[in-house]
Amino acid sequence: MGLVLNDATINSKAIYEFRRRVGLVFQDTDVELFSPTVYDDIAFGPRHLGIPESEIEECVERTLNLMKITAIKDKHPYNLSGGEKRKAAIAAVLSIDPEVLLLDEPTADLDPRSRMELIKIINELNKKGKTIIVATHDINALSELADRVYVLNKQVIAEGTPREIFNDVELLRDNNLEVPEVYKLFEVLRCFGYPCEELPLSIDDAVAELTKTINSRHIHLHIHEHTHEDVKRVRGRYEHHE
Repeated sequence: MGLVLNDATINSKAIYEFRRRVGLVFQDTDVELFSPTVYDDIAFGPRHLGIPESEIEECVERTLNLMKITAIKDKHPYNLSGGEKRKAAIAAVLSIDPEVLLLDEPTADLDPRSRMELIKIINELNKKGKTIIVATHDINALSELADRVYVLNKQVIAEGTPREIFNDVELLRDNNLEVPEVYKLFEVLRCFGYPCEELPLSIDDAVAELTKTINSRHIHLHIHEHTHEDVKRVRGRYEHHE
């Protein structure tokens, strides 16, 4: 089976158009950034698409502003931080204005602030009409990045919303997967009597849940005979790795 885009099979003659419409950002940014400056890396794609030089500068500047990296445009890629490299690599792909953006482990090796900034940028791109497909092991970022999740192990073994996937205990256990840390916290709080119908998957979800609980003035935590056993059972659910 060949490549398919919008229900159309992409043959060898149409592969150029496919590359124009689908952009791939590698996990290893050093593979992607090879020019003397960030500006040159971003200009590389448009130049090879035959875009007139008079339009390339405007294209590059627009992409730099979109990714908020104008300040590093004249730097050599090897002198950038991990977060800056990741943004520059995405910018290099966005410069050709693809319809679909494929991101391989975009949050890997980023410090917390860079990770948070990148997630925000990815979501902003999605809101502006880009289709975003992310391959990731970053469980804590999943609910913030994905509407639909496909669990892969040489093939698709499960699919669903983030909540459907994280609620499937057997799937998680059998594939050495876990849930977001905030999900675990509220699962433990349930053991102490915290009234939580749906376990939060993100910090935003947690804030909303706590705000709702405080506004209802219904907070009563307690310890019963079975509480410690319940906590032990929850912990055991996520300590299945060898």
